[in-house]
Amino acid sequence: MKIILDNIIFSLQKSGGISNVWFEFIYRIIRRKDIKLSFIDFENQNIFFQKLLKDNYSTNITHSKRFIERYRNPLLKNIHQKFIFHSSYYRTCKNPHAINITTVHDFTYEYYNHGLTKYIHSWQKRQAILKSDHIICISENTKKDLLHFIPNVDPQKISIVYNGVSDDYFVLPSSDNSNILPFPSLSYIIFVGSRAKYKNFELTVQAISKTSLNLVIVGPPISAKEQSLINKYFQKSNKVYCTGYIDNSQLNFLYNNAYALLYPSIYEGFGIPVLEAQKAGCPVIAYNGSSIPEIIGDTTLLIQEASVKEIHNKLEILKNTSLRSKIITLGIKNAQRFSWDQMYEGIINIYQEVWKSRDYQK
Repeated sequence: MKIILDNIIFSLQKSGGISNVWFEFIYRIIRRKDIKLSFIDFENQNIFFQKLLKDNYSTNITHSKRFIERYRNPLLKNIHQKFIFHSSYYRTCKNPHAINITTVHDFTYEYYNHGLTKYIHSWQKRQAILKSDHIICISENTKKDLLHFIPNVDPQKISIVYNGVSDDYFVLPSSDNSNILPFPSLSYIIFVGSRAKYKNFELTVQAISKTSLNLVIVGPPISAKEQSLINKYFQKSNKVYCTGYIDNSQLNFLYNNAYALLYPSIYEGFGIPVLEAQKAGCPVIAYNGSSIPEIIGDTTLLIQEASVKEIHNKLEILKNTSLRSKIITLGIKNAQRFSWDQMYEGIINIYQEVWKSRDYQK
């Protein structure tokens, strides 16, 4: 089986969820000896690509980081036998021998973006989906959104392959490491990831500012606008700490010692931080919408509306130590449903099925 993987996502992100997913897949497939595997690589500063270079991965970067490459579908005209082409970000191969696979992560652009950026992204995604031999969705909710926005797609061509969660997240043995925490253990809420409007970062700041809890923000550095927002709600700025980008071991430590992860995003294609926190024994307060109910499992901490009152109600629940312990136990059990190995095997099974199907069609 010949497979060409298009690594363009590494040139589009320095880090990020899709880069993480793509890295976990490549990390596993490069260990297969029975697959003829090659890559299309681009100049990049992606942290996951740098991890691959330190591992069992070799590459000859033949494409410069040019904006137009993001929207250009490669021909690969020198290949004259069937092969699987799987792009990390909505490109398809024009070679007639290509079996195109597309992974669809979410429909954030379609729901929340506007103008030319939304139009171009949605056009490219639609074209990739319609031209693909098979489509992978990372959740049932993403499949539902796909059929909503592109109803003429044959549902038989769509498979659900859930993302995984790293084994870097786990419950740490109890020990006093409070000296390296930004705040004492269990005295802070943690907010992880993008702070786009639909993620409800402002609601998080507003809600936590009305409690005695501190706030730890993991992700990009705080912008001037976000700092103004923090200053607006927090009288004491020393109650908020932004870590910037950190590695998994540092994030695991923060999860282990947090009062809760607050994840009030109103739209997610999957929601990896939910599972990271659960694996680390951290309760998760999340919004009851999009893919979250599908991913988070049995919990009493889903907020039914994005409001300060709802968040405060869930924070109160966690004051009950027996309930908190039960929620943590259920969370750890739920996270066991997901792994990167399962994701990898799911994709490989799809490759094998479409490979055989192309023979049958001929």
